[in-house]
Amino acid sequence: MYISHQKQKIMKEQKYTPQPIDTSDVELPKDLEVLVEQMSKNVHEVWAASRISQGWAYGEQRNDELKTHPCLVPYEELPEVEKAYDRDTALGTLRLIMKLGFKISK
Repeated sequence: MYISHQKQKIMKEQKYTPQPIDTSDVELPKDLEVLVEQMSKNVHEVWAASRISQGWAYGEQRNDELKTHPCLVPYEELPEVEKAYDRDTALGTLRLIMKLGFKISK
């Protein structure tokens, strides 16, 4: 989708305030810990597949011009800080599902 330069400028001038649904009161059952890790790995796999399909490859440094990224490795090889980012995404998704009244069962 093409967005004109003028429209991009207007969009940047508008102030955006994220308003995620508060899920801080949602406690996940202990038996979902395995699901969280599986989802975290899948979050990474989806991200990596998308990057690779866009022409990105592994590189020791992130370089947007050369399209290289140090996180284009298997999930198990990611630094813990990167795994934590993926876990936060998975946890946030599961908490939102529960907050909205859905049940998660195997």
